[in-house]
Amino acid sequence: MLREKRNFAPWPVRARGLSKIGRALGWRAVTGEGKAWADALAGRVAHWTTELFAPQVLVIALPPVVGLLARGWAGAAWGLVASLLCGGVPATVIALGVRAGRLDSRHLVDRSRRTVPLLSALLAVVATLVLLVLLGAPTLLVATVTAMLAALAVTVPVTLRWKISFHAAVSAGTVVVFAHVLPPPPTVVTGAALVALICWARVRLTHHTPAQVVAGALAGVGTAWPTLAAFGL
Repeated sequence: MLREKRNFAPWPVRARGLSKIGRALGWRAVTGEGKAWADALAGRVAHWTTELFAPQVLVIALPPVVGLLARGWAGAAWGLVASLLCGGVPATVIALGVRAGRLDSRHLVDRSRRTVPLLSALLAVVATLVLLVLLGAPTLLVATVTAMLAALAVTVPVTLRWKISFHAAVSAGTVVVFAHVLPPPPTVVTGAALVALICWARVRLTHHTPAQVVAGALAGVGTAWPTLAAFGL
């Protein structure tokens, strides 16, 4: 009986073929693990960027630094007063809301729950501004708090209809303030990179769209710069 003739490749050829398949499968496994690791790292970077440069953090930290640069330690004391009111009051309202379950987090991810915390921030900034003017606080500090009020006047009405990024707005406005008291070129370059990182983090965490962070950054710059210019700074 005649056997059917089969065309088998010589063993060395088949071995090379199997080796290529093995390497391909191994590479896919490695690249899969690498992608998962990279995604996890990006998520952590985005999370910590959001936490470290949250609006409450910047609003509390900015006035003492501005006051220190304007009038030394006496100015820093003025800045602490502004921090307690501008940042402390809204932060307390938000913390109580989170504890009671009315708010999701201090980042106010749910746009529909932003109204009360933002109104408290608006009232706190107005009260701070009146107090600083009446007590003769440094001009730079008064201008900084006025810029905060201008930013809120633009972003609060917008966020009632569309989720503009306060992270982007506050960080961009902070860079503008520092560019007026520190060497502008390096401050602007470094600050722009930081604002870009913050915007990326908010989009990476799916808390905002690219349009929302860009709008926030433009609102921060577009309110802070003219406000400081109005004070002759």
